Amino acid sequence: MISLYRPGSGFLHRTPAGVKLALLALSALVLSFLPATQGAAVVACGAAVAVSALFLLARLGLRALGQAWWRLRWLVLILGAALVVFVGVPAAIVNTGRLVALLLLAELLTRTTSTSALMAVIARLLRPLRPLGVDAESVALVLSLTLTMVPVVGGFVRAVREAQDARGVRLGPRVAVPLLVRTLRHADAVGEALAARGLG
Repeated sequence: MISLYRPGSGFLHRTPAGVKLALLALSALVLSFLPATQGAAVVACGAAVAVSALFLLARLGLRALGQAWWRLRWLVLILGAALVVFVGVPAAIVNTGRLVALLLLAELLTRTTSTSALMAVIARLLRPLRPLGVDAESVALVLSLTLTMVPVVGGFVRAVREAQDARGVRLGPRVAVPLLVRTLRHADAVGEALAARGLG
């Protein structure tokens, strides 16, 4: 299984996984209530900048920060442009800014928290639902796999684009086929690994 997690000694690496999950949820809640105003637009952009600074404070480095922003470039450009057309500039900045801030926060979480730690926290949170038939460990596994698959698919997109650039192929709908093949192969590999561990 591919993960963004990188061992380290920064303060975010030392922060318990449960605290980081709670802060991510709280940030999502606060940012979701931002109105479509110029003041809120400043707050949304400030949040994205503040999260970017956390990459450096957490000792992840400029390279990790640059990679995170590079993966979001098309989201910022396409979503931002579409929102400017349909809802106006302030609302476009607010919505794009808060989405970028939350995606960067999610990447910080996955870079500074091991998959096993995330699974343990999620399973602990879901255990009270066991009387209702909820398998806490299975749900935790699914959620952790979902979190790790987001950056993995992003990496596949980048690899396919680089391969097509090297062959002189114009980017377009053709990227979908090799991307789908890579994603399905990865899903098969993960499924086989889980089955080998008795989790499939």
